[in-house]
Amino acid sequence: MKFVLLFTGLLASAETLHYSINWQSGLNLGEATLGANKSDASGAESWSFELMLDAAVPGFTIRDDYKSSADAKFCSSVLEKTVTRGTRKSGEKVTFDQARKSVKRETTGGGRSEAQTSGDCAHDALAFLQFTRQELAQGRLAANQSVYLGPKYDLQLTYTGTETIRRENKAVETDKVRVSVHGPKADTTFEIYFARDEVRTPLLAKLPLALGTFTVELLP
Repeated sequence: MKFVLLFTGLLASAETLHYSINWQSGLNLGEATLGANKSDASGAESWSFELMLDAAVPGFTIRDDYKSSADAKFCSSVLEKTVTRGTRKSGEKVTFDQARKSVKRETTGGGRSEAQTSGDCAHDALAFLQFTRQELAQGRLAANQSVYLGPKYDLQLTYTGTETIRRENKAVETDKVRVSVHGPKADTTFEIYFARDEVRTPLLAKLPLALGTFTVELLP
């Protein structure tokens, strides 16, 4: 298998998952890599996450790198992202102050803004994915809330039951979750299929976009 899994507790302490990105016709557009690592070197548990995308459609290249860090409860501290769309490249750093319930955004070009967060534990998108997996592993669904991938996005999760998908010519039972996203750069709904293993590994996502439905599937 093309991933490393060291299970300790509810989630893996070190994990690297590789995905293929495909158009609805089956045409491969590229790959994505999702990583998570837990550390307690400073005496307090913390997490670091990374998502790397490398994909292309005719005449247009997408290369993104997202890195974030969070505490043991997946409350975020920093999110950094570098986004490439064709010849255009941009970067941003998002800093969370959980005590003050604030989030500060700084772009590579010098733009800055600060806003208040709601609740006691603000999540960036990568930390929220891991939090969602932990909740599923405990038989719960993460509550509707705002998450950050630079801008703030409002997410609503709906558990739609178990569904069997095909993987490596085998039938695999999954937990299917519908995610509705509303924000300044997105207003869409997509589906994620989580394995019914101890760590609720994300196996498949279906993303409806303007050019058609894309799938993101865990590589064997």
